[in-house]
Amino acid sequence: MNYRQLGKTGLQVSEIGLGCEWLQRHDAREVRQVINSSETLGINILDCWMAEPNVRSNIGAAIKGKREKWYIQGHIGSTWQNGQYVRTRDLNQVIPAFEDLLTRLQTDYIDLGMIHFVDEEAEFNRIMQGPFISYVRSLKRKGTIRHIGMSTHNPAVGKMAALSGEIEMLLFSVNPAFDLLPPSEDIQTMYAEQYEESLQGIAPERAELYTACERLGVGITVMKGYAGGRLFDAARSPFGVTLTPVQCLHYALTRPAVASVMVGCETPAQVQDAAAYETATDEEKNYSSVLAHAPKHAYGAGQCTYCGHCDPCPKGIDIAMVNKLYDLAAMQPAVPETIRAHYAQLHTPASACISCQACERRCPFGVPVAGRMRQAADLFEQA
Repeated sequence: MNYRQLGKTGLQVSEIGLGCEWLQRHDAREVRQVINSSETLGINILDCWMAEPNVRSNIGAAIKGKREKWYIQGHIGSTWQNGQYVRTRDLNQVIPAFEDLLTRLQTDYIDLGMIHFVDEEAEFNRIMQGPFISYVRSLKRKGTIRHIGMSTHNPAVGKMAALSGEIEMLLFSVNPAFDLLPPSEDIQTMYAEQYEESLQGIAPERAELYTACERLGVGITVMKGYAGGRLFDAARSPFGVTLTPVQCLHYALTRPAVASVMVGCETPAQVQDAAAYETATDEEKNYSSVLAHAPKHAYGAGQCTYCGHCDPCPKGIDIAMVNKLYDLAAMQPAVPETIRAHYAQLHTPASACISCQACERRCPFGVPVAGRMRQAADLFEQA
C-alpha cells in the first residue's frame, strides 16, 4: 500500500481508504472481516458518516485494541432520529449524535471531524458564522477532533471551504463522469452555457477546486469514485465504454490534492479488488486512452449525461440532478440514505413535472424526461 500526506494535516493516509456505508447491511462478524481485511492490506483510513447505531457499534468492536492503526473520518451533523438518518445543524441533535459516535467507536477522539454534507453556499456561510462551527472549534480545542474537515459534492462550496483557512480537508465526489458537471446548487447557475460534445472536458469549477486545494494544502479524500458502479457498465456510462475499478481509482488519485479514495466495500473480496490498484500495471491504470476513444454522444439511446440542455424547466425542476440521483439510487437494492437526503434538499421535486416535454425537445440524446420524472417521484417520494 502506498501512502500520501493529507494536505497540511500531516496525516499519512493509504491511497485506498474504506468507505463504511455498505457495512450497515452486515452483522458484527462480517464487519470485522472487512475491517481486518482492510488492515491486512495496509488500509489505514475509514469514513463513518452513518448515524445508524448498530453499524457504529460493529465498527467500534472491529477496531477495538487497534484504534491507533486507523485514521477515522467521523461526521458531525449526521444523526439518528426516530429510526432514520437525519442531517441537521440543530446542536440539540448534533451533540448527542457525535457523542454517540465516540461511544460506539470506543474512542475518545476522531482524527478528522467532518462537517457533514454541505452543498449550498448559503448554508456554508450559516455554518461558518453560527453556533455549529463554534461547537466544532470547541471539539478541536479539547482534542476530541484533531482536524476539521467537510464533506460536499459542490465544487463552489468546496472552494469556499478551502479558502476559509479553517477547513483542513474535504471529502469530495470525484470520478470522470461527475467531473463533467459544474457546481450544482440552483437551476440558473448549475450548468455551463455550452455543452462539450466530446464528453472529455472537466468542468472548470472542479479543476479550480483541485488546484486551489493543492495550492492551499487542503487535502481531499474521495467519495463516489465509481459513480455508484455506473462507470462499470457501458450502457449506463456517459462515455459509452466500460471503465474498471483500477481505472476509476487512478483517475481520482491523479487529481491534484487527492490523497485517498474511500471505496465502499461490504466484503473482503471487494477490499482486495480495490487494493489491487497498488499492484496494477500502467496499462491497467490507463483511463485516458479509454476516454479519448469513447464514442461521442454515447447516450444517444436515451441515457442522460446531465449536460443541462433540458434547462430551464418551467416548474424549476433540476432535471439533470434528479436524473443523476435516480441513476445512482437505481443501481442499489435499496435507496441509500445519503442519496435520499440529497434528493430531499432539491428545491423542486420531480413530482412537480407537468409533462410539457419542452425539455425532451431540447435534449440531444432523446431522454424521455417526463417518464423519468415520474419514475424518480415514485422512487423518492413514496412514503
